[in-house]
Amino acid sequence: MRRILLSLMLLALSLQAEEIYATFNVEAAQHADLAFTTTGTVEKVNVDVASVVKKEDILAELDNADLKAALDIATIAMKYAKRDYERQVKVKKLVDASKFDSYVFKYENSKAQRAYQQALLNKTQLKAPFDGVIYEKSVEVGDVVSGAMIRTVMKIQSLKKRKLVLAVDQKYWKVLKPGLTFQYSVDGDNKVYTGKINKVYPYANDANRKIRAEVEAEDFTPGLFGDGVILIPDGK
Repeated sequence: MRRILLSLMLLALSLQAEEIYATFNVEAAQHADLAFTTTGTVEKVNVDVASVVKKEDILAELDNADLKAALDIATIAMKYAKRDYERQVKVKKLVDASKFDSYVFKYENSKAQRAYQQALLNKTQLKAPFDGVIYEKSVEVGDVVSGAMIRTVMKIQSLKKRKLVLAVDQKYWKVLKPGLTFQYSVDGDNKVYTGKINKVYPYANDANRKIRAEVEAEDFTPGLFGDGVILIPDGK
């Protein structure tokens, strides 16, 4: 049925414009493989497969009580170094320059130490890099991870935003460009959809002599495939 609809669509458009046949795969617009970059024991796992998350949500966390304590110590040290510095600023004209510089150094060093401890703590927290949905998880509480042997523990993809990655015969390289209309059907769905090419890859695949292009879409399940036609206006 889908093939019949596509054929009718091609026939109806044949008098209006040239059309180029293309196949495509559906991919998530964004996807990422997530891993810890430090060594430790997993203490918390806050999500599961199909969990919808927001950017910066903590997905999993290593045992980090020692690092939290170190950060608290660095925060307190910075607090008092700042007070000393601000007092010296008020009497700067009455204080020896080298002595004043020592307070500046102490304050700046305390800020750097706190930032360092915060960076170490951040490495124990696996955070979502963007809004999306977890589609694969291979970590549980109690697992040991190693910063020396980094492995993917979760995979995340955009929740609704998708891209169709088209494969087009290389002979059309001169006319294929962003902005062209693509009319298509997804396997298992008889509906005909319309989109615009927003990206054309700047090379042809040596193996199959195809050029790839992308069309933005929404909601389709990644991994699906389909086909359609790219419309080339008359005179192009």
